[in-house]
Formats: sequence, structure tokens, C-alpha cells
Amino acid sequence: MITVKNVTKKYGKFKAVDNISFEINDGEIIGLLGPNGAGKSTTMNILTGFIEPTEGDVIINGYNISKKPKKAKKCIGYMPEGVPLYKDMTVKEFITYMAELRGVKKDNIRESVEQAMQDTWLQNVRNVLIRNLSKGYKQRVSMTGALVGNPEILIMDEPTVGLDPKQIIEIRNLIKKLGKNHTLIISSHILSEISQICEKVIIINKGQIVAIDSPENLEETVNVENAINIVVEDKENKMQNLKINGAKRIELVKERDDKTKEYRIVPEKDFDIRKTIFADLAKENITIFELKNPEITLEEAFMDLIKKNEKEKEEKAKQAEEEKIKEEENKKQAKIAKKENKEQAKKEKEAQKELEKANKKAQKQAIKQNKKGGNK
Repeated sequence: MITVKNVTKKYGKFKAVDNISFEINDGEIIGLLGPNGAGKSTTMNILTGFIEPTEGDVIINGYNISKKPKKAKKCIGYMPEGVPLYKDMTVKEFITYMAELRGVKKDNIRESVEQAMQDTWLQNVRNVLIRNLSKGYKQRVSMTGALVGNPEILIMDEPTVGLDPKQIIEIRNLIKKLGKNHTLIISSHILSEISQICEKVIIINKGQIVAIDSPENLEETVNVENAINIVVEDKENKMQNLKINGAKRIELVKERDDKTKEYRIVPEKDFDIRKTIFADLAKENITIFELKNPEITLEEAFMDLIKKNEKEKEEKAKQAEEEKIKEEENKKQAKIAKKENKEQAKKEKEAQKELEKANKKAQKQAIKQNKKGGNK
């Protein structure tokens, strides 16, 4: 089991990871999602012990990775994005070298290397120089380097990046196979891969966790109401400012490679908007290629959650700014009031002194008059 408790990583004032907490159970396949700069790689580097958190704890199978790094790291196999490979080595030589680095006992190295290559289907290229392998096979070699020694946990950063469709399918099947005997954490920008492979998804944005749930549940969080998706050719970008009768809102879903755009149109309640879509778009010479009911994907759920998170952060920042302005105004008013009170107290003190001075003068005059009266 992996337990992350209130982990923060700071670089100066910047928080790459901001007070995140989650648990991963044995045997789970977890997808780690987030836009560029969200904190995914930092989180992975903290989990592997490559960097230490500024605050918080990471517990790997009962070992605190900061206090007992050797025991914790022994449980982990890590495949970073773009892992360097020694291209003049054969596959077997490289995996053997990785086994030695991982501290596999000398008597067990041969068996461990053979088992790792068997698990990743590399037996047929065992004696081939790495430089002569295809990119898909190189990814397998990288994965085997993380797998050798049979660690309970495998962490993979972008394992399918740069592969062609056939190679992606091969790596996907390999990951599914490894998931039967290992806990897997996979970072990827290919959301379709995550939805097909992972049982649970952790979404990170700007160093904070946005959501933790299954891909299916996350997809259900997007409320499409009675929406209709349309694919249009809109060379003049008229859809951006178009008002369609009965439409509550129009949202851009994505721009396709053929320059067509897919939009989602959400109608007013109980309004059949199909006729007005055809009529209003025909008036603007916008060609409709497709009209269909929306199929929510993990990608849309991801973008929807990120947008909501960004909006919440903007509102919190705005609220914090307003509170700051209010606090500064209160301080200013308090300072003014303090100054006024001080000036008032000074005036009262001066008035009191003048009064006392006048009283003393009056007393002296009274004494003087009494003395004159006595002399008579």
C-alpha cells in the first residue's frame, strides 16, 4: 500500500505540490493525470524517493521513504519518461546491469533477468543491441529495467509516448498483464489509454488534487443535460458569437485535424433544438457534417474538472484579494481612528493643562486678594 499524507514540495515560494493526500491499495492500477506543469512528475519523483517533500510523509508498504529510503525504494520499480538506454549493450546485458543496480542478489540475478524478459516478451531479442531495436521494443526494455527484481510497485511516466498505434496496443496489453501481479501508477497524456487500463484516476492541477475516482464515475460528473453535439465547417468562426434560438449555451468540444470543429449545444429545458440548429446555421452558411448525442469521454471529464478547479481557484483568489483589500482598509481606518484619538487625547490633555493653569492662577489671585484684605 502507498499512503501520501499532506505532502508539499516547495521551490522557494513556488509550490510544485500543495498539500496532497491519497492512498493506493495493493494491486490497483492508477492513472495520474494533469496538464503540463500540474505537478505529476514532481509527485512521481517524491513517490520514488528521487526528491524529498518539503512537508508531509510518503509511506511505501509501511516504510517512510524519507526515514527508511532503502527499504521503501526496494519495493518500487520506476520507468521515467525518456529513460536513457545504453545502446551499445544487448537487451540481456542492460537488464542484467539494471538488476545489479537494484541490488538483486548475485545468485538470483540470472533467474530475475530471465523472468523479467519473459514477462515483457523480450526473449526473442535478448541478444540484440539496443540501438537496433524499434521504439516499441526500446520502451519494453525500459519497462523491463523497472520490473527486474520483481518490485511490488511499478511507476511509469508516459509509457506509450511517441509510439505508433500497433506499439501502443502492445504496451497497453503488457501493462494489463503486469497489473495482475503488481501495483501500477501510470502518468499519461493519452487519456483513452488511462480509461482503458486504469481502475482509478488521480487528477492533479497546479499542485493540488482535483479528483480521485474511477474513469466511469468521472465521466458521469459531466452534466450534458439534453445536449446535442454537432461537427461543423466554420471557416469564419461565426459559431463563437452565434445565437441559436432555444440554446442555453454553446461550448467548443474540440477542433479536428481536418479543420472542422465539434460543438456542444445545450438547449433550454424541454426545448427540441434540432430544427433551429439547422435553420440558424443555414442562414450563416455554416455547414453541418454531424449531429449526434454527446458521448462523454474521460478527456471531457478531465477538462471539465480542470475548468471547474480553475474557476474555484479564481474565485478563491478574488475573494482573498477582496478580503486583503478590506483588511487593508480596516487597518487604514483603524490607523486614522488611532491618530484622531491620539490628537483628541492631546487636545484634551492640553485643555486640562490650560484649565489647571487657569485654576492655579485664580487660586494665586484669590490668595493675593485675601492677603490684601487682611492687611486692611
